[in-house]
Parts: sequence; structure tokens; C-alpha cells
Amino acid sequence: MNIRKLLLRLILPPPVPTRHRLYSMTLPPDVWKSRPNARLISLALRTVARAQQLELRDLAQRAGDAVNAWPGEHYRLVAALVAELGAKRIVEIGTYQGTAALAMLSQLPSDGRITTFDVIPWRQIQPNVLRDTDFADGRLRQEIADLQDFQTLAQYREVFQGADFIFVDAAKDGIMEQRFIENFRRLTLPRRPLVMFDDVREWKMLRIWNEITEPKLDLTSFGHWTGTGWVDWAPTSQ
Repeated sequence: MNIRKLLLRLILPPPVPTRHRLYSMTLPPDVWKSRPNARLISLALRTVARAQQLELRDLAQRAGDAVNAWPGEHYRLVAALVAELGAKRIVEIGTYQGTAALAMLSQLPSDGRITTFDVIPWRQIQPNVLRDTDFADGRLRQEIADLQDFQTLAQYREVFQGADFIFVDAAKDGIMEQRFIENFRRLTLPRRPLVMFDDVREWKMLRIWNEITEPKLDLTSFGHWTGTGWVDWAPTSQ
């Protein structure tokens, strides 16, 4: 391909006018490094059906109506997933404004725990939707740590190894998520958690998502418009 044609492809206006867009690519099945298994497909069908009936009214009062924009946003899906899994131990990497944490908290049983990690305390993120009262009963707590470093992540070994569900919603910079994946494999996750990655359709996440060899399923049509991916993280994952 000559330079002119290449430039035209790179700068070609989008076929659908929009003020917010991201470049992506679709990949055929013959290059996929792994495929969904029966557990993921069955869980997805049940979770989608539950999400269709679930509304986050209380959260919408704080965060706005976008939390109920489903499909398109993932908040109803993650809440439904917590309920469908019966998850009692949840890890979130990337607290940010706290919206996803509160969506998951809405379906967490009284004896459940969510540990949400970030490198910045939630009060320093503005705007945010969290309040001190959200942490009062002990079901939600935030830890400040850079989990790209294995030694740091290993300090929370019990938290990760006891998790039923891990939600990775961090930088999407083409580096950070890859380090998390490597650290999960090194640590081992014996409870076979469902690991959810946000934004898997973004350009910098395409390679990382495709390179995952554990069973996985792309649920973008039922989750976040920028990409939602589930991984069945079996104890034998290498």
C-alpha cells in the first residue's frame, strides 16, 4: 500500500458522525488465542437476562441516568453479574469515581466484601460519587497500591486468592493490564474467579485481550461500548 492510501485510511472520517469515538479493529476467529467455554456462555446468558430486569435507581440519583444506559454502559451488567455469581469477595482495580463499586455493592450480600484498589484516594478524585457512609458497614473498602508491582500485589495475596470476581478497570495504556495478567498468573487464583476487563475494544487493549489464553468471552454488545471482556480464570492458568 502506498503512503497516500495509508494516510487516507488513517485520517478517513468516521462513517457515523459522533463527537466521541475510538479506533478499533475486528479480528477473525482464526487468530483468537482462546475461546469461550460452557461456563462463560451459560453465565453470560443468565447475567444478561438478569441485567435486563435490573435498574440502579439509587445509584442514578448520584451518578446520573447514564448508569442505567444498558447496553452501552456496563453498570447494570456488573451488578447483575455479582448477583448471578453470588459473589461475596470482589476485587476492583481502578476505583476512579466509584460508580462501578457502588453498582456492585448494590447486589452484594451483607456478609460480602469489595476491595477496590487505586493509586489515588477516592476523595482526591473529583467529581466522585462515593460518600463516607458507603464504607461504614465494612462491605466496601479502598486500598491505595500500585498492583503492577508483583511484590505489592503479593501483599494482598489473601484478597486476590479469595476473590470470586475481579474487575479490572485501570489505565488501558497497553502496559498496565498486561502486568496485572502476568501477576495473576504468578500469584495463582485458586477460587477460579470471573475476571472482567473493561475497554477491551480500545486500540491499546486489542493485543492484550487477544493474547489472553484462558477461556474468554467478549460481551461488548451487552456491556460497555468500548469493550467488555470476561475471563474464566481457572486455578491451572499459566
